[in-house]
Order: sequence, then C-alpha cells, then structure tokens
Amino acid sequence: MTENRLADRIGRDSFAGYRRPDGRLGIRNRVLVLPSVICSHVVAEEIAARSPGAVAAPHDHGCGQLGADAEQTERTLVGLAGNPNVAGTVVVGLGCETVRSDVVAAAVEERGLPVRELTIQDAGGTDACADRGVAAVADLRESAAAQEPAEPDDSGATADDSAATLGDLTVGVVVDDLADSTRRHAHPLVAELVERVAAAGGRVVVAGNERFAAHPDETRALVGDAAADRLLDAADRPARATRVGTEAAAQGFEAATGFIGDAPVADVAAYGERVADGDATGEGRVTLLDAPSRVEEAATGLAAAGAHLVLHVTGQGTPAGHPVVPVVKLSGDADTLAAVPGDIDLDAREADADDLESLLLAVADGDRTCAERHGLTEFAIARAGPST
Repeated sequence: MTENRLADRIGRDSFAGYRRPDGRLGIRNRVLVLPSVICSHVVAEEIAARSPGAVAAPHDHGCGQLGADAEQTERTLVGLAGNPNVAGTVVVGLGCETVRSDVVAAAVEERGLPVRELTIQDAGGTDACADRGVAAVADLRESAAAQEPAEPDDSGATADDSAATLGDLTVGVVVDDLADSTRRHAHPLVAELVERVAAAGGRVVVAGNERFAAHPDETRALVGDAAADRLLDAADRPARATRVGTEAAAQGFEAATGFIGDAPVADVAAYGERVADGDATGEGRVTLLDAPSRVEEAATGLAAAGAHLVLHVTGQGTPAGHPVVPVVKLSGDADTLAAVPGDIDLDAREADADDLESLLLAVADGDRTCAERHGLTEFAIARAGPST
C-alpha cells in the first residue's frame, strides 16, 4: 500500500473538498493553463512551471482540424476548464489557430467560471506572453486560496458545511484490458463501487466505447436505441479497431462490461461533454462516455465530463496520470503488482469494496495517488475523425 494510509481511513465517510463560489465541489484546487493549440503549449508549460498551484495541459491539437474533429477539441477544452478541480483557467493561444483561445475563453466565461485569455502574437512574443500568463495565474490563485477546505476533526467531520460524502463525487472509470486477472479480481470490486456511488446519489462516468460498440444489441437493451446510437453510429471509425474492442467481441458483453455492476445506466455522453447531475429523487446515475479505453484519452474525456477522480483498472500497470484529476490505479495482475508495486494504489486480489471506497475518499480528502506522487500528468484528446 502507498502513502494513502488506507488503514487510517477505514470508517471515514466524509471529506472536506473545495467549495467553489457557484456551489460546485472540487477535490483539488488547481489553476489550469490551457493551450488552445499545439503552437502555444510550450508557453503554457512555462507559465505553469513558474506558477505554484498551476498545471498545464499540453496537446497536439487545435491547428488544421476540421468539422467534428475541431468541435470535439474545443468542447473538450471547455469541459476541462469546467472540471470542479479547476479553480480558474488561463487559456493561451498563438493568435491564428483553428481552435481559437478567445472562443474557448468566451465559452468558459459563459459558464460563469473564472478565466483569463492571452495570445502570443498579441502579447508581443513568447517571453512577454509567459510573463503575462504568470501574472494571470497569480490573480486567479488569490481567489482559489479563499476556497481552501476547513480542517476535519478526529472523526473526519468539519466544523462548517463543507464536509462531503461519497454521494458528492463524480467517479470516472476506465478499464484498459480484458485480462483474466482483471475480470476475476478487479471487475467485482469496481462493480460494487459503482453501485455504491450511484446509490449514495453520486455519478459514475464510464469510458471504453469499444466494449459497447462490439455488442450493439446488448448496448441498445442497456441504454435504449436513441442513447445507443450515440455510441454505435461511429462504430466503424478507426479509433474503435483496438485490442480491447477485438477482445470484447470475442469474450461477450458480460465479460467486457461486468465492471459497471447493476446500477441503472442513464445515458450516453459525447466526448468532452459534461454529464448531468443526479435526478431530483437523490438517486445517482451511471453515464457511458463515448471515449476509448486508452487511459490518456479516457482520463481527459472523463475530466471534461466532470469526474473528480478517475479509477483506472490496469492489468499492465500503465502509470499514466492526468493534470486535472487524480488517477487511482487498481490491478489484480500478480506479475504487474510484483513488478511495479509503487505505481499501483490498490491490490484487487486482497481488497474488498470497503477498501476501495476508503481509498477513493482518502484521495478525495487530499491524499496523493501514486501517479500524483510521481508527477505524472499525461494528457491526450481523442480524435473524432480525420482532419488535415
């Protein structure tokens, strides 16, 4: 077990979090430096490196993209700025890109979220833009500091109204393989966790569109024809022709999707789209996200959907993290656990659902995941289709 100190968290049922001015709850308090285009990612990284409490999300998109592909990139960037772990966003552009920084910033501002925008060309070059960006981050950090959580007492409760529970979380889930060890050890744990979050009134967002595209009839029965069409109408695009998709088709629907449990699946969300809150009865919801099983792209889609954290089930031990959301690693593979024990947060062979819930609450309360401790912040955006 890592420094998450799971034994000290057993029995805890709340965490503090960060209350945003609009009422949203975050579990991290980061200023996001967001390049709108590949041409500005170096400047964005420099701004973040010079700014305590800031993270950058460098990517190779935003230039030469067309149609649905450009729209998906823009939607995803706006969604990331809206993640509750983000206290404010500085959007950095070049000044002549397809996905324009001013358009992204305007969409973020329309959501009522703190945002600043600048371009390298308007600022007078790379150095001037970086200096302005550092100042913009400092400005946003002032308001972020006012959102620090209250200190919990010995019972884990806080003295004010900021205490949150499992039902306040949006949990992203991605399983990147269909190995026997994953299905035997990890699937049952994750399934029970999904059911617990939904029963508590929280949200679960599940990536892995290849699994569902491989079984269209079962997917339609699960979510209905209209929602299923959102996953299935692009089933032939190249992104679906993956190892996971091939294995899912061979192993059957239950084997491929057993980790989602028996909680009702409410809908399907597009990549980059924010998922809806639970319903008026207090019941949570499970949403399928049109995102691949590759963890770097899945985590970005889940973060844009509003996930506070991502539960990554991995038989291979892929150590990728993310700049916006903590990524919790769960594995049931004996060889992986022996080879990279410092990269896995929980051994699915020895844990039960109480252990997994306690771990997620610990991370929500500020304990760092293995990926966070190692400074891993991989970032990728899925493509909707070919561009120039």
